[in-house]
Amino acid sequence: METHSHTHHHSDEHRREVSNRLARAIGHLQKVKQMVENDEDCSDVLIQLAAVKSAINNTGKVILKDHLEHCIVHAVEEGETEIIDELNDAIDKFIK
Repeated sequence: METHSHTHHHSDEHRREVSNRLARAIGHLQKVKQMVENDEDCSDVLIQLAAVKSAINNTGKVILKDHLEHCIVHAVEEGETEIIDELNDAIDKFIK
């Protein structure tokens, strides 16, 4: 997997928000695993999986918004227009 670096650093507040959202998603996913191990109702498991998907998607939105508002703006100001192609590629992979 390719990784790209940029010069923009994220605020502590942003990192905490993303970390908290990921912790919630992990909690939901652990609950799904526990439910499966306990042979709980499939409908309930699916509802909990929906919560996992929602938590991940919402985390992605927070990251994307920050990336657009800070990283992309900064890169374009610096003439680093290839970052637009990288963003498009990342969006394509995230939305699959």
